[in-house]
Amino acid sequence: MALAERIDSRLQLTFENGMDPITGDAIYKLKSFNNVKLDATADQLLAITAAITPLQQLVLYSVKRNDTELITED
Repeated sequence: MALAERIDSRLQLTFENGMDPITGDAIYKLKSFNNVKLDATADQLLAITAAITPLQQLVLYSVKRNDTELITED
């Protein structure tokens, strides 16, 4: 049986950064924050996002958590 251990976590915020003048598609800008505590909850990450967002000039589009897991055999 395989075991998965979370070894890294990152908070990724996506902001709207205007429109492409040719295609009319939205342009996005990503900001990533590394070394997020592995036991941080979704509520805690949203609280941090709420604190960071007013400091930005762009409009927040989405919030993601990217985890990396080490998979080993039991």
